Amino acid sequence: MDPAAQVQDDDLVATLIVRGKIRDPRGVWGQGEVWAAGPRIVAVHTGRSRTPAPAGARIVDVGDAYVLPGVVDAHVHSLSHGGEGIAAATRAAAAGGVTTIVEMPYDGTGPINSLDRLRAKQDLANDEAHIDVALLGTLAPGGGWRAAGELAEAGAAGFKVSLFNTHETRFPRIDDRELLSVMAAVRDAGRTLCTHAENNEIIQALLREERAAGSTDPQSHSRSRPPVSETLGVLTALEVAADTGARLHVCHLSLPRSVDLVDWYRTQGADVTLETCPHYLTFTQDDLETQRGHLKINPPLRDAEARDGLWDRLGRGLVSVVSSDHAPWSRELKEHDVMLDNSSGAPGVQTLVAATLGGALRRDPSGTLLAQAVDALTISPARRYGLDARKGSLEVGKDADIVVFTPGDASIELDRMLSNAGWTPYEGMSPGGSVTHTFSRGELVYSDTAGLLARAGRGEVLV
Repeated sequence: MDPAAQVQDDDLVATLIVRGKIRDPRGVWGQGEVWAAGPRIVAVHTGRSRTPAPAGARIVDVGDAYVLPGVVDAHVHSLSHGGEGIAAATRAAAAGGVTTIVEMPYDGTGPINSLDRLRAKQDLANDEAHIDVALLGTLAPGGGWRAAGELAEAGAAGFKVSLFNTHETRFPRIDDRELLSVMAAVRDAGRTLCTHAENNEIIQALLREERAAGSTDPQSHSRSRPPVSETLGVLTALEVAADTGARLHVCHLSLPRSVDLVDWYRTQGADVTLETCPHYLTFTQDDLETQRGHLKINPPLRDAEARDGLWDRLGRGLVSVVSSDHAPWSRELKEHDVMLDNSSGAPGVQTLVAATLGGALRRDPSGTLLAQAVDALTISPARRYGLDARKGSLEVGKDADIVVFTPGDASIELDRMLSNAGWTPYEGMSPGGSVTHTFSRGELVYSDTAGLLARAGRGEVLV
């Protein structure tokens, strides 16, 4: 193989070669090849290999399309209710270029806060998953932090808690005092804690006021969760992380100011990262007027200035992760006349890559913003959850998780969505590109011509 290639083992004969536009070690996009033998990458070439392809190797030449690492979606809710499940969420993931999901622990049947529940979910994922899955645990209020060590040892890739009381049992609040114990316990377990960071007192009071006033309009959701309710929640999580030395990841931020707060704490030495989501990079609160409950998401959508500010910070490398926050509620749970009666969240695992990378290329055709967005979808979430030995980049020895993203005017059509939700807020939009191939551990699991090729149960639970 040529000197520009990374080589793992000369004795491994490539069974798959994907040719297209890749990013070289200097960050420059150009033609290249990724070679895989079975489930692993064995070489990455900048430019066309000078060594002939092995006889029998499958060659996929995608021309000027981008050849990227498989995406790690850091925020997926497959089991918040019985209508979705891991099978549906992971088939949608495969169709969207996602080869690993980080699965949230707030299931409709009960939060994943005990060994029995974690093991049962591991078994379920092994039976149903089309692509690979990392499972998060949670820690129950009232002393549940004591289980962090044993849950981590049993395979929890990280933990999530909420500073807002969404539901007393399924999705409860951890108060400030207990948050100190939770962060210390997760730190000692060697895991990352991710948080839903919204101020409980402000939101609960405003929700009561909106309901007392009989509010039904779409903006009642935005009024009940003003920007300060997010930034105060973020500050609480950051201060406790700084005090305890915990590894903190702040979820689904909607505000540039929230990003700036996380960045300031990082410069002070705190081990903190953050994520935003494509809906905050695409829509604004004005879209609530037409999409109503379909775009009721926590935290809520903000104005165009906030959206543009998030893109700016993504381009400057301040947004660690972009995740889908996939919440596939059915239509009947999203189409109530009273805005506040709708469930919060939207399906997104299948549209994550197209919306994010298409948006990046439209804002910056040079590819600089695209490179930052790719990292936020791949290596950054893999590192945060300790998956980077296998996932997140096109490197020799890692899993041959490879995605082809093709710029263009392809639109998002409802009949191609594989989630059970039955709707998408992106329906009819042309985000700027589409996923045309998804390889998981060297196996083609989706193509835009053949559709879904993976079978349920081929995915692995990563521990």
